[in-house]
Amino acid sequence: MKKYTELNAATIDEWNKEGWEWGIPISHEEFCRAKDGEWKILLTPTKVMPRTWFPESLIGLKVLGLASGGGQQIPVFSALGANCSVLDYSPSQIKSELDVARREGYDVEAIRGDMTERLPFPDGCFDIIFHPVSNCYIREVAHVFCECYRVLKRGGILVCGLDNGINYITDDEKTITNSLPFDPLENEEYMSKLEESGDGIQFSHTMEEQIGCQLEAGFRLTHIYEDTNGEGRLHELNIPTFIATRAIKE
Repeated sequence: MKKYTELNAATIDEWNKEGWEWGIPISHEEFCRAKDGEWKILLTPTKVMPRTWFPESLIGLKVLGLASGGGQQIPVFSALGANCSVLDYSPSQIKSELDVARREGYDVEAIRGDMTERLPFPDGCFDIIFHPVSNCYIREVAHVFCECYRVLKRGGILVCGLDNGINYITDDEKTITNSLPFDPLENEEYMSKLEESGDGIQFSHTMEEQIGCQLEAGFRLTHIYEDTNGEGRLHELNIPTFIATRAIKE
């Protein structure tokens, strides 16, 4: 039987064939604007991450995009002068990274890898890790944060987009139907729902996991904000379903 992360990688490849918004690479024009200082980064669906979360200059800094393939964020960091690596388990997301790099003429280390395993990088090699919403596709998050801590330099920055579990209590955004945790590997009904909707294999996580595991790994949390889905009933009611965090390895 395939590991669930392999099934999720295949699911994202299928989404990309259908034009998934998080798999559409930035245009040449957007890349050029980023080089001119006009850029924005999303960790969560709608709110732009504050520029103050990063150093004033990224020139020469080593940045890891963790589960951040697709040619959207890493090209921006590259345009700003960072030396970038990206790890993603979806072949199509990795292909997009390489395609944009070739088009714009910069180098990127693009690795197909599973973040539930040991990251293929030495200790203390990155200045920044950019980790957009993706923990919902893995069952355990503690390992990811421990690995982030390991591969960051002292003083390094970890920024994350994280789900808060609210999306998983409802199937139609109107009625509370599911208990938490939402774990399809333990609950056949949840697995059937995901299979029927073509949503891969997803998991809810608590703030105890998402923030507590960062703290337990050794990070110091410095900033946080909330965000909505960007569309749908929960968004219309302004119910936060995601958080973004900034943490430092001291």
